[in-house]
Amino acid sequence: MHVGDLAPDFTLLDQNGTSRTLSMLLADGPVALFFYPAAMTTGCTKESCQFRDLASEFKALGAQRIGISMDSVEKQSEFTQKNQLDYPLLADVGGHVAKQFGVKRSLDFLKVKRSTFVIGRDRKIVDIINSEINMNVHAQRALDALKTLAS
Repeated sequence: MHVGDLAPDFTLLDQNGTSRTLSMLLADGPVALFFYPAAMTTGCTKESCQFRDLASEFKALGAQRIGISMDSVEKQSEFTQKNQLDYPLLADVGGHVAKQFGVKRSLDFLKVKRSTFVIGRDRKIVDIINSEINMNVHAQRALDALKTLAS
């Protein structure tokens, strides 16, 4: 995927077992969709909590935060409760969506590349953030892209 590409539409279950479709989510505003390797791990917790902590800034821009990993609905639910996350976590158990976005690794134990896609209401990708080691860069750069989109 590249900036300017149309994000593939998909439907996955969230941490509550509710079906979520990207196009339906985008009807409520742009989306920061972040792929993370595994719930309950140190780096993924830090990244997810950063998105949580910046909730008011995303809300001010009319944007949504959506996390996605290859973890099960049950694991996403546990992760949400443990960290008091206030946004949907999607369960891409087979890695189908990760593959569509080009972030699924060939080795299953490594699962996905840590990547964030900022997606406009028209499903166009506005920015792509890739960083395996700086967990805080994802939310901050997503906000920067959303500010540019809003202006």
